[in-house]
Amino acid sequence: MFRISQYLREVAQAQATGTYPAVRERRARGPVVIWNLIRRCNLTCKHCYALSADHDYAGELSTQEVFTTMDDLRAFGVPVLILSGGEPLMRPDLFDIAARAQAQGFYVGLSTNGTLIDAPMADRIAAAGFDYVGISLDGLKATHDRFRRLNGAFDLSLAAIRLLADRGVKVGLRFTMTSLNAHDLPALLELMRQEGAHKFYFSHLNYAGRGNIHRDKDAQFGATRQALDLLFDRAWQAAQEGREEDYVTGNNDADGAYLLQWVQARMPQWADALQARLQAWGGNASGVNVANIDNLGHVHPDTMWWHHDLGSVRERPFSAIWQDTSDPLMAGLKAHPRPVQGRCAQCRHFALCGGNTRVRAQQLTGNAWAEDPGCYLRDDEVYLSDPAAAASTRHAAEVAHA
Repeated sequence: MFRISQYLREVAQAQATGTYPAVRERRARGPVVIWNLIRRCNLTCKHCYALSADHDYAGELSTQEVFTTMDDLRAFGVPVLILSGGEPLMRPDLFDIAARAQAQGFYVGLSTNGTLIDAPMADRIAAAGFDYVGISLDGLKATHDRFRRLNGAFDLSLAAIRLLADRGVKVGLRFTMTSLNAHDLPALLELMRQEGAHKFYFSHLNYAGRGNIHRDKDAQFGATRQALDLLFDRAWQAAQEGREEDYVTGNNDADGAYLLQWVQARMPQWADALQARLQAWGGNASGVNVANIDNLGHVHPDTMWWHHDLGSVRERPFSAIWQDTSDPLMAGLKAHPRPVQGRCAQCRHFALCGGNTRVRAQQLTGNAWAEDPGCYLRDDEVYLSDPAAAASTRHAAEVAHA
């Protein structure tokens, strides 16, 4: 996840005080875990990475197996659990799991389509004390209903946002952009502000599940850049006005390089400080600071790697699986620097991007270390003509992750 608002608040503070704020990175020992507790879903969305449907799936983890795994996650230093699906609200023991997670000190998020949230369910969610609830919207009514393959889905999700907001729940909108819904982004950003939502999560389309099937619908790079410009402008306005709004992106770590260019063009005096902060961030976190457990208990480098199984929590603790680099993919993901190829290996921004999203390269070429086909930066924004400078970039990547 790339936290646009976090970095632009720092730049705004620098503009106001004349000094770039000293911010110390806090790194948890364990990764953020996105946990697909259930695969069943009441919708069959076009871009679902889990290929969910409205029926039960055999072999899902029992409540006790979830609790045992949570004990290991806590001992391993995992700071955050994002409870997802399928549709997690269809799992009968969801609130028992959430209560135990809260008692153990996890930050607990809920990722839902929102269509099952009526007033009584909103009361339960509020009482459960989730730290954050993300509700997916793929556009305005016509677009969203088409993506979700359910007439009325938009109205149900919007009603859920309002019900939760009325109960003081921190709620955000989640949007995955393709060429079929990019036109609705400006209106969704307005909707976010009108409804008082706290966060807008902009996801680039990743090539997994139905998202892989529909990758030919991926937004063109020009449209991607326009969308990022809009998000940066919006986040900058919020930072200057002191609004409690967070704008974040996912599944394309070139966003960090693009933000750096945005700041260089407007406030060049803060570009070096921002670049240092972005290099400390390090870009793509798959297999390092982000993990996934699916409904059957299989561990993956992130949610888009369901086709690559690292092991089952039924057979080995998550902590043992996550530290095992005998798997070549995990060895490469944890390497500093990663063994990327093509444009990614030669990119001037490698130290802050980390080679971007490896699953797109793997799905398109069969080679997880090939250049990321989803990188929207132009060649003149990528290449370093000086070999010494290129070597310095790779060295910076090593230092940033030391």
